[in-house]
Amino acid sequence: MKNMTAKTVLIVYAHQSAGSFNAAVKNAAVDELKKQGCRVLVSDLYEMKFKATATEDDINGAVKNPKHFRYGNETMLAWQEGRLASDIVDEHNKLKEADLVIFQFPMYWFSVPAIMKGWMDRVLTLGFAYTLEKRYSEGIFRNKKAMLSFTTGSHETMFSSNGINGDMNVTLWPIQNGVLNYCGFQVLAPQIFWAPTHLSSEAREGLLKGWCTRLQGLLNEAPLTFPPADIFDEGKGFQLKPEVREKQADSPFGLTVGHHLEKPLPPQSQMKAGV
Repeated sequence: MKNMTAKTVLIVYAHQSAGSFNAAVKNAAVDELKKQGCRVLVSDLYEMKFKATATEDDINGAVKNPKHFRYGNETMLAWQEGRLASDIVDEHNKLKEADLVIFQFPMYWFSVPAIMKGWMDRVLTLGFAYTLEKRYSEGIFRNKKAMLSFTTGSHETMFSSNGINGDMNVTLWPIQNGVLNYCGFQVLAPQIFWAPTHLSSEAREGLLKGWCTRLQGLLNEAPLTFPPADIFDEGKGFQLKPEVREKQADSPFGLTVGHHLEKPLPPQSQMKAGV
């Protein structure tokens, strides 16, 4: 009988080198979570040679409309009929088991590496991970948690609102809101390792210790705040309901990074819970 208190954690990991700092972060998470009694699954995307491109090859058998291949519709049908490619099905099975998903990666071009974006494109299948009725706060994965853990090439000051790269809260919005929250995940604050290549080995070791300390309480952390789906009016193009806008009128900040209401962005809303 399964221990009901034990949690399953899936780490989706994207780095080419076992000698990298990302690998060290991933290994630390595996070790620390196992110490807590968690079951840990790892999808090592480069080791798996995971296919990043969303194509007809993701479907076994004939497609419904070969003249105009529509990936979302075709893969939803294939999912319903049990005709998805085996590598997608394997990841679906891991996701179904997972209470928490950690995406571990080096930031590429202000986003995830292509192989991880391919995982999102292919594994978060229409029907399995979301539908038009089941998304955001009504999402399919609303009982699961997810988070980003990543390294940057730039220093933290460069990702500030006054820095050359701009506000990291803005950078994170498309992934944390547009992928994770969209599928219903409760999104935990990201774990960011700022420019580890510029640090001493002792400083990198300190970062790993800090990560291990956070992992000890990670499963009990409060998630980031996103607006519930029911404050948008479906009959009026999913616009914010007037009463919500009125309630926000006196606030010095917008509602979120994306729903900024032409006001200053709420500070650190994609970086820390409860702000």
